[in-house]
Amino acid sequence: MNKFAVIVAAGAGSRMGTAQPKQFMHLLGKPVIWYTLQTFLKTIQDLEIILVLPEAHLKTGHSIIDTTIDPTRIRIVTGGNSRFHSVKQGLSLIKQPSIVFVHDGVRCLVSPLLIDRCLQAAELNGTAIPAIEAVDTIRLGTRDSNKQVERGKVFIIQTPQTFQSGLLIHAYQNEYSEYFTDDASVVEASGIKIHLIDGEPTNIKITRPIDITIAQKILEERGLE
Repeated sequence: MNKFAVIVAAGAGSRMGTAQPKQFMHLLGKPVIWYTLQTFLKTIQDLEIILVLPEAHLKTGHSIIDTTIDPTRIRIVTGGNSRFHSVKQGLSLIKQPSIVFVHDGVRCLVSPLLIDRCLQAAELNGTAIPAIEAVDTIRLGTRDSNKQVERGKVFIIQTPQTFQSGLLIHAYQNEYSEYFTDDASVVEASGIKIHLIDGEPTNIKITRPIDITIAQKILEERGLE
């Protein structure tokens, strides 16, 4: 079966507090998104990548792609007004039955092992969503109050969220909803069961300045420069 990764990197990264989108910030001399692309290219030899970028940064994207191990396996599309619309743009290029990874471009520490486990689980179950159990005390806030939630029932969801293409593409025909904060929520709204697999604590999303420091330390420990 064909394999695609829709790498979503079309956001402005406002929470980082910098003019430069976080996917283009440097870690050990290379852009954040470069590490993400390299890991997927190295892990699955017949994988094709669809990289979704902001229109204003397409030229930068092409220059980064040219430094990867196999630029011929990467195509770029322009992102939409929301993550939902950006993913939909990427999916429009997939025309044959496939396994599709949808991954946050700024989760640059994703491991080959997690990618492989997502692939195997999606082939078996149709969906594979990496998640880690919450370790902190969790409280649910309402308009007037808040209450503690049983921690063991709370999961932190990660990417790559992985699907058989028929399920995913069909789900993305739905009208956009603010409830659709990730791909699992889109697919679940179509009545499809979501299968969780073990994620990784190091598979962090680069969102705030402290995340750059953490990611750099992890990359140094892995020897990835």
